[in-house]
Amino acid sequence: MVAVIFYPVAQAVWDSLFSYRLTAPADREFIGLQNYGTILTDGVFWSALGVTALITVVTVFVELILGFLLALVMHKAIKSTRGLVRTVILVPYGIITVVSAYAWYYMFSIDSGYVNNWLSWVPGFNDEMNWFAQGGTSLVVIMFSEIWKTTPFISLLLLAGLAQVPEDLSEAAAVDGANWWQRMGRVVLPNMKAAIMVAVLFRALDAFRVFDSIFIMTNGAYGTEVLSLLAYRTSIGRLEIGLGSAISVVLFLCVALIAFVAVKVFNVDLAGSKGGRK
Repeated sequence: MVAVIFYPVAQAVWDSLFSYRLTAPADREFIGLQNYGTILTDGVFWSALGVTALITVVTVFVELILGFLLALVMHKAIKSTRGLVRTVILVPYGIITVVSAYAWYYMFSIDSGYVNNWLSWVPGFNDEMNWFAQGGTSLVVIMFSEIWKTTPFISLLLLAGLAQVPEDLSEAAAVDGANWWQRMGRVVLPNMKAAIMVAVLFRALDAFRVFDSIFIMTNGAYGTEVLSLLAYRTSIGRLEIGLGSAISVVLFLCVALIAFVAVKVFNVDLAGSKGGRK
């Protein structure tokens, strides 16, 4: 843990306190928190933070709903077909993110894509529509690709939660006259609270660090730049190690804040839910 987590984070924090460019290592100078002041007063940073938050909220919300529906399908599937159904649903998650991003890029590309052809009958769509020539449509494709790729991950976690819901509780509720919605809201979902928290937390942390899809599809153009890409372009593209480290540290703090808020909001005792002691 020290080697793969603490040391890199500590090194990033240390580097963020310096004015440090790889092109001029001899000019390295301690400047304290000036790098943080620079990024926090820069509109580019706040724009990237806003896009990152938008992608995180939209994708996690949609994936949670679709993932729950897929989990119900896998949970209720006929026993003889259960393995096949789960395998088919989990296929997208097994595809490498870069491969998935390229597939979605070529689907919507004006040169090689076929989506415009399929949607040509819809008002406003035609063969000449360039999805990656503006921020709004670019973000739609990026979020579609993220949702398609990672919804199976959430469905797998929620499936584990469904398996923990006692069947006798649902049956008792049905006998008492509760309809499907009432059983979901008062029996199933409350008993899945821990699984839902884990699914939302893991996926939100992953979505907030989105990089591959945007790097491949737009490279941050047209207002689609996110924090991870901004840190990459600053550190690797401009070789501004100090400034890039400061962005990375802020990104780390945002991720830590998301984890803290999720744990507090759901207020789940994971040890107690597994039969352990507090």
